[in-house]
Amino acid sequence: MNKQVMNSEKTPVGTYRYRILALLFLATSINYFDRSLMAVMSPDLIEWFGWTKQDYSYIIISFQIAYAIGLLSMGGIIDRLGTKKGYFLSIGIWSVFGMLHAAIGKGFSMIGFILARFGLGFGESGNFPAAIKTTAEWFPKKDRAFATGIFNAASSVGAIAAPFVIGAIVYWSGGSHR
Repeated sequence: MNKQVMNSEKTPVGTYRYRILALLFLATSINYFDRSLMAVMSPDLIEWFGWTKQDYSYIIISFQIAYAIGLLSMGGIIDRLGTKKGYFLSIGIWSVFGMLHAAIGKGFSMIGFILARFGLGFGESGNFPAAIKTTAEWFPKKDRAFATGIFNAASSVGAIAAPFVIGAIVYWSGGSHR
């Protein structure tokens, strides 16, 4: 075995893994940003769609139920499909259901948001199993806790960024729902 292969910092894996970690950070930030949108927008959404607080609670509960179901099943799905395909599936599901929120009209707002939030919750539940498995595959044992801490910090970044970004968008758009 040559010396370059033995020194993991000089191999493509040694330098490439930090790019992978950056992608994990980005995906986890988006995950928590998406998750925080309903809380940030809830006053406007309740007004725009004419929901009661109980209606809103059903929408939030649908996400939580789907996330719980997903946590029980997505890890196994990711193990069977492999990390890359499993993470792709997870991100694909949460992206499609995240975009579906924009297609929901007033007439079907309650059931539409329940379904969209359910799909979002199920898809987002695969983020952590996939990210943890990715760090196990790309980082040596001595660096895994560091890598996990980095991508896990992204959950706070996404949750903190959501109110500022969404607040600015609503402000700049005039908050109009017409």
